[in-house]
Amino acid sequence: MLASVGAFESTFKKLGWEVTAPKVTQTLSEEKLLALLPNHDGWIIGDDPATRAVFQAGRAGRLKAAVKWGIGTDNVDFDACHELEIPISNTPRMFGAEVADIAVGYVIGLARETFFIDREVRKGGWPKPAGISLAGKTVAIVGLGDIGGNVAKRLLAADMHVIGYDPVAPPEAITSEIELAPWPKNLDRADFVVITCALTSSSHHMLDAHTFSKIKQGVRVVNVSRGPVIDEQALIRALESGTVHSAALDVFEQEPLSINSPLRLFESCVFGSHNASNTADAVLRTSELAIEKLAEFFAMVKV
Repeated sequence: MLASVGAFESTFKKLGWEVTAPKVTQTLSEEKLLALLPNHDGWIIGDDPATRAVFQAGRAGRLKAAVKWGIGTDNVDFDACHELEIPISNTPRMFGAEVADIAVGYVIGLARETFFIDREVRKGGWPKPAGISLAGKTVAIVGLGDIGGNVAKRLLAADMHVIGYDPVAPPEAITSEIELAPWPKNLDRADFVVITCALTSSSHHMLDAHTFSKIKQGVRVVNVSRGPVIDEQALIRALESGTVHSAALDVFEQEPLSINSPLRLFESCVFGSHNASNTADAVLRTSELAIEKLAEFFAMVKV
């Protein structure tokens, strides 16, 4: 949202809003939010810690409504919002195609080792790693919502076999082309695992030491959802043993990724910066919806 604030200057002026857009690398601290929120009527939430304490501070001040920008809501205490009678919503189905594009890019990159080739050519090398073809390979997609459904559609077009894991898969995701299975059944057949699910208490550390002990040797792992879905210590051990051939991670358990993270030691790892959804088109589209929803809330509470 921060990058697109200037694009909505005329909208804010028309709405009569005075907008604060703090500069931030990934998230504001709870301490800063406790100081900021009481002075604002509305909050468009990023990945910041939207905790009970923050909402209580806001409610004790001027806070009347909030909108979670984007689709991930694991950082938001919705129960606290409801108890404090703060209207809140998110912006669903905004980034499915964009995040799916990145996930597929990672799948192709891991299959053909394009990231490794790029690094070596920049150093003056001319490597010729033998990759693997996508056609005929099996991909496990964890989460068949908007993102997972879009990933499945793209990888089915590449003649891959898709196993889908989602206990609440939407009807549109249930097709004859996707083999549905309960987690982690048949995971040992997957050449790729792509994580696209929401972070919940049940998905936390879905890929842990136990899961990696049952996974196919040489699997390639992609995570474009939330870092804590993977137990990073277990992933490190799986990379060391060769159980995991390579991994592409757009998200991490702690963000930004620590300069001392052992993951940095693996040439077979490719890193993103929690940026899979970030296209100019999607940011503007999502920001428009977030502003619209917040304005609707303000109209309800007559701010």
